[in-house]
Amino acid sequence: MARRRSRAGLPVTVAAVVAVMSTMAATGSTAATGGGAAGPDRPTIRYTEYGIPHIIASDWEGLGTGYGYAAAKDNICTLADTYLMVNAQRSRYLGPQGKASPGQNQNSTTNLNSDLYFQRIKDNRVVERLLEQPAPDGPEPEVREAIRGYVQGYNRYLAETGAGNLTDPACRGAAWVRPITELDVYRHAHAEIIMGSADALLDGQVNAAPPGASAAAKPKSPPPASSPKETAAKISAAMAVSRQQSMGSNALAVGSQGVSGGTSMLLANPHFPWQGKNRMWQSHLTIPGKVNVSGASLLGLPAVNIGYNDDVAWSHTVATVAPFGLFDVQVDPLNPTMYLVDGAWERMTSQQVAVDVRNPDGSLGKVTRTLWSTRYGPVTTSLQGVALPWVVSAHAVRDVNMNNLRALNTWFRLDQAKDVDDVVNTLETTQGVPFFNTIASDRKGKALYADIQATANITDAHANSCLTMTGQLLFNQPLKLPNVPPISIFDGKRSACDWPDDPNAVAPGLLDPHKQPRLIRDDFVGNANDSAWLANPEQPLSFPRVMGDSGAPRSLRTQELILTAQRRINGTDGLPGRGFTPDTMGKLLFADNSRAADLALNATVAMCQSVPFGLVLVDGNLVNVSEACPVLAGWKDHDYTADSRGSLLFANYWYSLLGGQGVEKLPWRVPFDPKDPVHTPNSLDTGSSALRDALARAVLAMRTAGIALNAPLSDVQKVTRGGEQIPIHGMIGELGVLNVIKAGQVDGKTDVVFGSSFIQQVRFTAEGPPQARSVLAYSQSADPNSAHYADQTKLFSAGQWVTERFTEDQIAASPALVVKVLD
Repeated sequence: MARRRSRAGLPVTVAAVVAVMSTMAATGSTAATGGGAAGPDRPTIRYTEYGIPHIIASDWEGLGTGYGYAAAKDNICTLADTYLMVNAQRSRYLGPQGKASPGQNQNSTTNLNSDLYFQRIKDNRVVERLLEQPAPDGPEPEVREAIRGYVQGYNRYLAETGAGNLTDPACRGAAWVRPITELDVYRHAHAEIIMGSADALLDGQVNAAPPGASAAAKPKSPPPASSPKETAAKISAAMAVSRQQSMGSNALAVGSQGVSGGTSMLLANPHFPWQGKNRMWQSHLTIPGKVNVSGASLLGLPAVNIGYNDDVAWSHTVATVAPFGLFDVQVDPLNPTMYLVDGAWERMTSQQVAVDVRNPDGSLGKVTRTLWSTRYGPVTTSLQGVALPWVVSAHAVRDVNMNNLRALNTWFRLDQAKDVDDVVNTLETTQGVPFFNTIASDRKGKALYADIQATANITDAHANSCLTMTGQLLFNQPLKLPNVPPISIFDGKRSACDWPDDPNAVAPGLLDPHKQPRLIRDDFVGNANDSAWLANPEQPLSFPRVMGDSGAPRSLRTQELILTAQRRINGTDGLPGRGFTPDTMGKLLFADNSRAADLALNATVAMCQSVPFGLVLVDGNLVNVSEACPVLAGWKDHDYTADSRGSLLFANYWYSLLGGQGVEKLPWRVPFDPKDPVHTPNSLDTGSSALRDALARAVLAMRTAGIALNAPLSDVQKVTRGGEQIPIHGMIGELGVLNVIKAGQVDGKTDVVFGSSFIQQVRFTAEGPPQARSVLAYSQSADPNSAHYADQTKLFSAGQWVTERFTEDQIAASPALVVKVLD
């Protein structure tokens, strides 16, 4: 096609740009939503630097079409794999023993178990029944229109390209790459909404089977049961590990009293998986006069989940709310599918669920399994891998989000919010957010924290009345393991212990949204996956116990977030001036500072230097730790930047020292004080043998792995893209590093498993468009043959940002501009 120079001297495709810009010129508009401008007749995608699509259309269906086409172009294999999962067909095409990730964790179950779980949802018409309902329970009209368009766009890209001609080898020519329907997209959305329960409970539900006793046979002796304390401890430990290995996030909203040169700022820093269906994908979506929003969404959801519009910026963080509850039901030992409620026996319902399975010889077979349910929900025999034996009693699951498609309405409305009050109203009237906090800032200078979501209606009084012994230990958490939400196990023998309906809640069984915590301030609010208690330490929040703890130790990451905000606003962090700017916010995040090192490095060095002859006997090994002392002493910046030396040694030492427990369990001289939760505990006991043993184990582990004690972080933490190894800065959250990065094994190779994904900072001023910078850490496309497979990954590696383009003039000025008009 012929090319020319634009007025700004930039190369553009003539016909494509004229199709878009002539419309805007006719209305005199330079901002996409200004002046009541009409959108182009045909959905149009404008690609700017790093493959970021700016999609403009005249209606929601057209906007969805552009989104579907662009998303499929970048990530069709990941999307097709997701549709395979939610349609319960992984075993048919990929074999039953393969790994599936229906929840937050990487490869969390087998294809067979995943298929049985989702087939039950299909057989029960869960999603179809929700679609038959009007809003707010069902999708609002604009949601339906956008998803209708999304399907058209996705299928158009597949038809134009052909499955056999896809550039991504992960699914090129695969029989499971097919056109999709609207129901596929809604099933995918529903799977994202319930994933907080799927990881913990999926295997237990599809494997639940009654003991072999019958009414005509003497029951067998039950296996030894764990005590309530043992069971609670096992579940808490398993949940703590799961939380450390799955999603998390930081978010910081700064109001007018905390910024310099603007009215407010927002930092969004979600920590999402780097592979699979929970990848995030960036876009800018515009219908002139209706919506103009930029940010990222979970791949395949045609809205912005985390981002900004002309007046509001927002993000989400994983909350300390369990999106499910258990009910302990007493069963008849002679007929264990009968259970007792209010003194009367009820019969469990059984359901035959069948899925197709590919046999080793390539033929197709079928696996049929009987799944069981009670009035409260499905029976499960495990929670996060911890056995819940079906013997004297059984455990049933109630999922707070199983009947939730409202989240789609929530995100579409957030995309159009006008200020933080509008955000609160959206959260309260849709109550669709699943297990997330919301943090926002607006042009008026306000900063919002809100944990308003789909939460079980468990008041403190209801919990005290109905919790079992195991439930009391889990709900009240005397073990205080890190980031474990309050899990309820209620007495299912009493129907009054079911979640009651509240007239102020949007749906049955939900907590009144007005009882859920929120805070609006002029200085700052933030969250790093702890509860709402210290969204701002100057104004501690109170809330029902079901939503998390209060008066308890905060994670080191929460401490680091609060201290970072306070020091910058007060101008005591060593950077010029006071208050946040785009430069200082970016520098503070990518400084990769470790709160753990701030608290413990000097004491650790002193301990190391005091070890007699430098020798420590640990686990039957005599380890010389003397070489570690100068390495740690030389790590003066306490950072996890790529070239930091000593940081790897400290990370191994700290991880060994924690041993899976909360940081407050370490040998501190100054214990946690709820009156000073940001600065306590502190001052490690240098005479503790635990410190010496942890350091010796760290030294031994690194030497065994052949890693020098002073090796830079970049020697170990990197990802491979197209044969090139890219160093990745950041570290696990337990070290109090905001820029969380977790490495692990992916398909037999070391890669980043999850961590900082879509990072965005937005500044508002009194006038003019929002000023935004972002970086998508793993880049826009999972296709190794895409030009956007690693470009932002290299940018992230270098600690750099993309300056976003939001207005029509900014988009047209991009030197990388490529326009696709969908005829």
